[in-house]
Amino acid sequence: METNGQANGLKSKKKDDADSKDNLWSAILEEVQNQGNTKLPSNKNVLVLGDNETGKTTLIAKLQGVEDPKKGSALEYAFIDVRDEYRDDHTRLSVWVLDGDPGHTNLLKFALNEETFPHTLVMLTVAMTTPWGILDQLQSWASVLGDHIDKLDLTPEQRLQSKKQQVQKWQRYTEPGDELEANASSPMKRSSRNLSDDLDSDDEDNQLPEAVLTTNLGLDIVVVATKTDYMSTLEKEHDYRDEHFDFMQQWIRRFCLQYGAALFYTSSKEDKNCDLLYKYLTHRIYGLPFRTPALIVEKDAVLIPAGWDSMKKISILYENMQTCQPDDYYRDAIVQPATRKSGTRCEAEVQAEDEQAFLQRQLAALQAGAPAPRADSPLRTAQRVTPQLDGAKIGMGTGTPGNEGVLANFFNSLLYKKTGSPGARAPDASPAAAAARSDAAAELDRLTRAKRPPPPIDLNSSDC
Repeated sequence: METNGQANGLKSKKKDDADSKDNLWSAILEEVQNQGNTKLPSNKNVLVLGDNETGKTTLIAKLQGVEDPKKGSALEYAFIDVRDEYRDDHTRLSVWVLDGDPGHTNLLKFALNEETFPHTLVMLTVAMTTPWGILDQLQSWASVLGDHIDKLDLTPEQRLQSKKQQVQKWQRYTEPGDELEANASSPMKRSSRNLSDDLDSDDEDNQLPEAVLTTNLGLDIVVVATKTDYMSTLEKEHDYRDEHFDFMQQWIRRFCLQYGAALFYTSSKEDKNCDLLYKYLTHRIYGLPFRTPALIVEKDAVLIPAGWDSMKKISILYENMQTCQPDDYYRDAIVQPATRKSGTRCEAEVQAEDEQAFLQRQLAALQAGAPAPRADSPLRTAQRVTPQLDGAKIGMGTGTPGNEGVLANFFNSLLYKKTGSPGARAPDASPAAAAARSDAAAELDRLTRAKRPPPPIDLNSSDC
């Protein structure tokens, strides 16, 4: 009897094991089927905020794969094609780019409202071309964003849930190297690496690290520092050193801790971190894999995912600061230059006098008997003025010495026959007048030749 009972027990145990295996395989197949049937949502948005000239349009064009970006105005709309290679699915990610003019902040309601709030990620852009304004710009746009969110008609439950999700996402961050690559790429493990919207009560009990999410807006935020290729120019032209860049970075990272944001240093010109930014956006928005760890070695290609950083890690940057302290006022250490070499120098415009007005003024001076504006010889003056008075050009030598004033006055009196009032123009040339002018010119030419100096005397000649 005991043998039969043991046999029945073994049969029952084997049957239970088989059922459990069947149930396990059924669960796996069901999960795979559910994963396969899940389509990428089409209602996700990215809102880009930042001052003008921070490269917002160029950055989005880079994420789109567009070579020739076209800048719009006020509130621009674009989209990024997103593809999930594992599930062979694709969708479009909507992108709204707000103009940097504060007067356009009223347009935020079209990009971020009660309906789109749960599905929106915000990018705050600053540029390395104006490093002295980075912290002020970040704080200003974060304030604009916070004020707009406060005005949305969201229920207290919606606001609380969105903030809890941000806490959960920060706490559930896992360093990519801490997991096996096989498990990371498996759809079964994707939920542990990528973020879920379900609230976890266990995560709520864990305290956030120091200075993390002290301002929780309930949205995913990514801070993007663009144009990092300009950092080499800052070194050459404005004497920036590593400690200046470390000072800037530690302030930016402290801001990111406050808002629970990720940080990317990018350069569209040199194509730095642009592809990684695209992958990170799809990771945060669609839950696609992102296996790149934090990058902090290269000062112009920093990458810090949300959930990785801490004040202790930031404090490593303090060791390189010699002329400034971490808590110094930002603009005291990063001073705006008085004049920038990259700008064009503006010179005062000189307005030229109208040609006709100039000639009229000269004619009036000549008619009034005033001296000529330039101290030319009398003959040269006569030569220049003659065509204006009688329209005839008289070829006269320019080599006449200045002491021939008497002869010059004599011939001038012949050339300028005055009829009527002192300022009247000479009448049209008659044959007699033309002959007199010709004789006067010939006589002047003869006198000029006669005044030429004699040839030098050779003292060694035998004739002396």
